[in-house]
Amino acid sequence: MSGNPIRKVALRNLAAHKVRLALTVLSVVLGTAFITGSFVFTDTLQRTFDGIFGDVAQGVDVRVSAEESGSSGVPVEDIAAVEALPAVDRTTPYIGGTLVLLGSDGAAIQTGGAPVEGYAYFPPEEFVGESQEFIEGTPPAEDGQIALNASAAERGGLDVGDQTSILSIAQGMVPVTVSGIYNLETDTGGYIGAMFTESQASSLFTDGRHVGYLNIAGDGSLSPDELRDEVAAAVPGMKVQTGAEVTEETKSEVSEALNFLNYFLLAFGAIALLVGTFIIYNTFSMIVAQRLRELALLRAIGASRKQVGRSVTLEALVVGLIGSVIGIAAGVALAYGLRAALNAADLGLPSGPLQLAPRTVLVALIVGVVVTAISAYAPARRATRVPPVAAMREESTGTVEGLRVRTIVGIVAAVVGVVLVVFGAQGTGGGAASAVGGGAFLLVVAVMLASPALSRPVVGALGAVFARPFGAVGRLARTNATRNPRRTAATAFALTLGLMLVSVIGVFGSSAKASVDAAVDNGVQADFMLTGPQMFGVPLPAADAAQGVDGVVEVVPVHGVRANLDGEDGFGTAVTGVLDDVIDLQMVEGVPEATGNEMLVNQSTASEKGWTVGSTVPVTSRDGNTVDATVAGVYTDSQIIGPWVMSQQIYEQFTPPATRSAIVVLMNVADGADPSAVRSGLEAATKEYVIVQVLDREQFKGQQAQQIDTLLAILYGLLALAVVIAILGIVNTLALSVVERRREIGMLRAVGMQRNQVRRTIYLESLLIAVFGAIVGVILGLSFGWAFVRTLADQGLDIISVPWSQVVGMLLASGVIGVLAALWPGNRAAKTAPLEAISDL
Repeated sequence: MSGNPIRKVALRNLAAHKVRLALTVLSVVLGTAFITGSFVFTDTLQRTFDGIFGDVAQGVDVRVSAEESGSSGVPVEDIAAVEALPAVDRTTPYIGGTLVLLGSDGAAIQTGGAPVEGYAYFPPEEFVGESQEFIEGTPPAEDGQIALNASAAERGGLDVGDQTSILSIAQGMVPVTVSGIYNLETDTGGYIGAMFTESQASSLFTDGRHVGYLNIAGDGSLSPDELRDEVAAAVPGMKVQTGAEVTEETKSEVSEALNFLNYFLLAFGAIALLVGTFIIYNTFSMIVAQRLRELALLRAIGASRKQVGRSVTLEALVVGLIGSVIGIAAGVALAYGLRAALNAADLGLPSGPLQLAPRTVLVALIVGVVVTAISAYAPARRATRVPPVAAMREESTGTVEGLRVRTIVGIVAAVVGVVLVVFGAQGTGGGAASAVGGGAFLLVVAVMLASPALSRPVVGALGAVFARPFGAVGRLARTNATRNPRRTAATAFALTLGLMLVSVIGVFGSSAKASVDAAVDNGVQADFMLTGPQMFGVPLPAADAAQGVDGVVEVVPVHGVRANLDGEDGFGTAVTGVLDDVIDLQMVEGVPEATGNEMLVNQSTASEKGWTVGSTVPVTSRDGNTVDATVAGVYTDSQIIGPWVMSQQIYEQFTPPATRSAIVVLMNVADGADPSAVRSGLEAATKEYVIVQVLDREQFKGQQAQQIDTLLAILYGLLALAVVIAILGIVNTLALSVVERRREIGMLRAVGMQRNQVRRTIYLESLLIAVFGAIVGVILGLSFGWAFVRTLADQGLDIISVPWSQVVGMLLASGVIGVLAALWPGNRAAKTAPLEAISDL
């Protein structure tokens, strides 16, 4: 036979089975849509951010900044040194910092994570770069006036002449009047920019001796590169870049951040595609089984093995191509929906037109077509090996051959995987996590290989439980579920992967919340806490206000400190007050309080560095100032206060007043005081600091748990796609199974089986497959979750907690999913006409 008739046979076969084609295409669509959506979403963000930050140094020839981010900035004396250079025309210092802006309702304007900054206004003749265009009012002319960008004014319901307040780290609440509203070309994403006079910005955001950075415009006598080199010679120790270099560096940082997001989304796309692969594989396995007589007839009339295999492969390529094209369109819609959902959640993302790059289209097409072709290869290969005469017999599916070899390989992989998981779980760090990850991969492969052999006894046992009450119908369903172990295992494996990942994340989340609860219960002795936004903290004036509340006997602000200790960068804490009064500090040696040039270190750090009480540790700030700190005490490891605690004196030396705030303020109540009355007093005293919350220990734990739940909700939302694909896989398999067993069902109907009994048989079969997949997935997920949490014990996840209610819920839900997935195939089977089915050849 020539290739052309074989091609016609393949294409006509697809057209003749529209339902089967649609279900198979759908599995490809879902996988490729997630990959396309991931690329489109991040490409859109990338292009939008490039547009925003492409103008970050517009009109700037050279910028001078500090070498270390987070330092005080550029010394004021360096400005004079730069301005004295003959090739410099003018300079503009950036004088700004973080603040909170109150709207017309007196509440903080929520930006969803977008930057909120205040900075000094300079008139156009003094400004380096493109000046802001005022659309209403005037720039700030005196202290107490601010100008706002248009979107911020709209967001806060503020107009020119309105009075409001800003909350600054340095001065607390500051009353201001809106003097003007200006326009930004990229005024999107919730950004708030408040302009102040130079004098007020300096008092709010600097120590008076530094500015954030310095923009420089040359007089044209030197190129930007030459001017950069001349400026660098005048201000040694500073970071000096051309405007183009600043722009490229900013774009690179944004790109790196978005790459992480892209990898994150693509990982879930790969999971969805992997689950979809098993559906495609299952589908083509069943197609081949159903068409053995047809393929055998082709062989009998002269078609070669290659031609038969080619016909099946061609069908797979057509399905992959159609599914990929539709998936690309669906991916664009998915990206649009994802952006709309994130904007509705007010996450402060900028908007812009969706970007569908040629690379995205190419990747989606390649992935969709290749995955489909690979999934169809094994069924196509099996089809070519069936002798024509054998295939024409009634029972020629050959569903159980070859299980022995794959089962043995699966057992070996399982043994090695278990050894790696158990070994990795005994340690902590990257090496241990890699061992657990390698073992987990082998165990997943082992389940994939050995699950056909495993499915028979497990599904049989489940059938004895679930099917027994249904008598003969139950026994038939049990027999159907175990008759083709390859198909049952492949169908269940899709659901296994989805629930395995959900279980792993569930153990992580439950363990994280349990560890936080234990850390607070065992480490915090304070009765109340003041907390604020993560990027802002608690203003110190709020802590001062709490000092005067009746019944409060101890107020201890805990500050975050970034410093270099003995040549190694790290993040620790500093306290203002007696730490041991509010934290259960278990001392190994020394005293629990650091004063002067003293510090406390935890046991792990002391052991690693060889420090003891009395050791001298060189501590260097982000500005390069070094203090020789003396170790005054060593305490047992505490996730609450971190690896080391600086004295208040060192903290104040390292931290400018304009940036001093507290991570949390811990407070004790006097014996006999009414906690509810004290709480009311604290709320009244800190009311003007609108971002500050008064929490007791239980509420503090709930706040931490809420942050964990928010992250878990995102992960579960992404994983839901894999579970949806798995459910569609069950629908797909059962629908094809009904087609495959059409004559059998017709015979049963002919001997008296009622339609509702046919439906019940399909429902029970689906229930058994779904529960089998769920049990295996949950067992794997809990095991992997346990092992991975063990490797993170040094990061604070020192308590392993299993969300049993979630586990039980997933198992029950899998049964419901199994029944729901069988509704359409069951109804299709029940409508089978007995005589027509029996007469089918």
